[in-house]
Amino acid sequence: MNNDKIRKYVYWGVTAFIVLALLILLIFTMLHWGTVKQVVKMILGILAPIIYGAAFAYLLNPVYNRVKAFVETNTEKWIPSAKTRRRLGSLVGTVLSLVFLLAVVIGLIYMLIPQVISSVRGLLEVLPANITDASIRVQEWLMRMFADNPEMEQQVIEQFNAASTFLQEWMSTALLPQVYEFAKNASAWVVSALSMAMNLVIGLIVMIYLLNLKGKMLTQVVMILYGLFPVKAANKVIEEFRYVHQVFGGFIVGKIVDSAIIGVLSFVVFSVTKMPYVLLISVIIGVTNVIPFFGPFIGAVPCALLILLVDPMKCLWFCIGILIIQQLDGNVIGPMILGDSTGLSSFWVLFSILLFGGLFGFVGMIIGVPTFAVFYRLVTELVVFLLGKKQLSVDIASYEELDYIDEERNAYIRKEK
Repeated sequence: MNNDKIRKYVYWGVTAFIVLALLILLIFTMLHWGTVKQVVKMILGILAPIIYGAAFAYLLNPVYNRVKAFVETNTEKWIPSAKTRRRLGSLVGTVLSLVFLLAVVIGLIYMLIPQVISSVRGLLEVLPANITDASIRVQEWLMRMFADNPEMEQQVIEQFNAASTFLQEWMSTALLPQVYEFAKNASAWVVSALSMAMNLVIGLIVMIYLLNLKGKMLTQVVMILYGLFPVKAANKVIEEFRYVHQVFGGFIVGKIVDSAIIGVLSFVVFSVTKMPYVLLISVIIGVTNVIPFFGPFIGAVPCALLILLVDPMKCLWFCIGILIIQQLDGNVIGPMILGDSTGLSSFWVLFSILLFGGLFGFVGMIIGVPTFAVFYRLVTELVVFLLGKKQLSVDIASYEELDYIDEERNAYIRKEK
């Protein structure tokens, strides 16, 4: 038996082993999903500083690269050594990236936390009175609307009074006690916050290392890939990772910029219109806008309820204003910043958000779209490869209204209408 046959058998044996191992792993995961989820959660908790650092480094990489390139280019006259310029560029890029991150975080905390605490405290203090006042206003509005139809007016008012009574009872017996209970357990929340703060501090250190070592680490990964796989396969793997970087970088960074613009725009618009809790609702709208598709609704509903408790008419104007802002975002601002960064249709965007949101919560809703876009591309390339091996058409139009394929004539027979 020659070496080519031995190599072929070894290749297929290793392939079969890997496929079987992955199948067993998949079945085990499905049968013990709860245990697997807890183990994954524990591992993620242990690796939280690394994850935070990697996320910070990934988001700040454009800032670091541009500052580093600027320093290297503009110090050539004074520093002839290229190695020294690179070191100086790395140092300045790291410092400015760290300063930029800290400025954003500290600025947001300084502006938002006092305002959010004040808004929540004021809301809790006036909530019962606001509910009663809003109920009276809506009741008077309903009476004026149905003044010409007393029977309909009586039925509507009865239903409204029942709903209002239920809402007040729920607020007093369920919501407010939970809020007060949460306040009593503030010590546990403080411990959790301190733990997260420690992870974030360590994450900043990890970020500094990753920003400066990413070039060397990526080079080592490339060497490993070419050492383990054939050149053609390694080239394909590197190409796919570049696509992953393109999709995630373009989508996530673009979505953050887009959401920041929407948050600022909401603050300006609702400040001019003198909406209550303007900073709080602007933050909610901006943060939830990071979530594709559902984000605008997730943010708008609680904000509308908050404003409704203060002034039902302003709630109506808020709904109109947020609808205009979201239309502007969906048709102008979003496409201008994001473009077609994922290439997914609206259905697959919805599917990916529901799937990953159900599995991983809020973070899953954010990363679901780019993750599914990568998976969709891999499946598409696999299907094209398999069709090509069978010498079949890779044009989707060839399979529209297809009845069967005549192998002898290589003809695509369509269904008769």
